Formats: sequence, C-alpha cells, structure tokens
Amino acid sequence: MRRQVLIATILLAALAIVANGQETSGLYNPSIDMDGFLKVSQDAAKHRSTRRLTEAQFIAASKEPGVVILDARSSEKFNELHIAGAINLSFPDITVDSLAKDLPDKATKILIYCNNNFENAPSAFPTKVAPASLNLSTYISLYTYGYRNVYELGPLLDAKTTKLKLISAKDEVKVRPAAR
Repeated sequence: MRRQVLIATILLAALAIVANGQETSGLYNPSIDMDGFLKVSQDAAKHRSTRRLTEAQFIAASKEPGVVILDARSSEKFNELHIAGAINLSFPDITVDSLAKDLPDKATKILIYCNNNFENAPSAFPTKVAPASLNLSTYISLYTYGYRNVYELGPLLDAKTTKLKLISAKDEVKVRPAAR
C-alpha cells in the first residue's frame, strides 16, 4: 500500500513538472485541451455507435418535423452538390456563436453526412482517408458542444443512383418559390 502511494506521488510530481515546464516554456494554452478532446472523442464514439442510419432510415428521418440536415463541407463543395434541404455550416465555422445562431436548440434532431458517403461525384464529394472522414470530426464536434440528437448517414452511396435527392445551389434556387 505504501509503495503504491509512493509511486502515485512520484507520478503526480512528474506530471506537475511536465505541466509546469510547458507553462513556462510558452507552450501552455488553456484554449487547447488534447486530453479533453481524446476523452470526449471516446464518449462520442460510444454514443455514435447506435446513431448510424441506412439510406432509407436517413430519408425517413429527414421528413420528420424540425429535423435539420447538416452539411459541414466547404461552401464551395456544398454549392456544387448537396442533399436537398440541407444547411451548410462548414466545419471550420462550427463555433459557439455559429451553433447558437444556426442550431440554437441542442435537442434538435440533426442528420449529418460527408464526402465519404458518396462516390462517383469526385468533384463535389472528394474522398478523404477514412480516419479523417468529416462525419467523424463533425459528430465529435457537435457532441462536444452538447448536441446528443445527432444521426449519421452510414453507407457509401453512388451519387448517381442514390435515393437521396442531390442538388446544386443553382438548382435549389430554381425550385424555391419566387418572392412576392
């Protein structure tokens, strides 16, 4: 027992020295928390495991009242081709303020998708390496901000044959009713 206390004390002292060294060397930044990120990422991964949807489930969920389809790709890629009815909040623009403005109710059901959900449209949906899939970053980010009603499109779909309606920003403008 004494030995365990001694080892724990030595470990805590070593951690304090390392932390202090980072603070004094100018590396410490309270606005960047790798340990917190890794912890919330693990929690989000457990949460996400039951929230991946098939194409049919995604379509059905998108028709529910109040549901938001969120596209976190760049506005350029979004404008080129996106799921009809989706809103665009580019991943780098996900902040406290933008979420408060665009998704003020954390209980809102949010459906997400990304580049890696579609093939055969490489300009609009360029493939990322699997561990860098935007779905993962977006899910973790939304979870970190307190959103728990998030669902993700799971499968890889052919952009030319999917049952999801994909449109460009130009097409979306054409289908909106004219202003009176």
